[in-house]
Amino acid sequence: METSARNTFWGTISSVRPGAVNDEIELTMPSGTKLVASITKASTQRLGLVEGKEACALVKASMVILMNDADQYILSTRNQFCGTVKSVTPGAVNGEVVLDLGTDGEMTSIITMGSINKLGLAAGSKVTAIVKATNVIMAVKK
Repeated sequence: METSARNTFWGTISSVRPGAVNDEIELTMPSGTKLVASITKASTQRLGLVEGKEACALVKASMVILMNDADQYILSTRNQFCGTVKSVTPGAVNGEVVLDLGTDGEMTSIITMGSINKLGLAAGSKVTAIVKATNVIMAVKK
């Protein structure tokens, strides 16, 4: 799949929970890690999302929030990925932080340099990537 989204995760739909307006789609990656998307009912139908179907979850790097003390909080965000900073590429305003998620691959976040400095992010730092379900885009092969 060719896309500008930096974060692409393939897996199998493990749950479809219908709602009045949006549906909650759970994607299970080969490692067993689950990722949740909240998409419109129309999108669920158009993509043919049903349990057992192969699908892809896309997350823009600018939608990935990083937290270095997530273990001290209970968060409403279901998509939480613990990882290790692989690299930090600083920019004038924003920087790119690439996390190693182990068997789930990598996740990239674009955050401000102020946040990078405040969190003390550097290669080897342990952090949690947080992604709201409403910021996950689902895709399937034709």
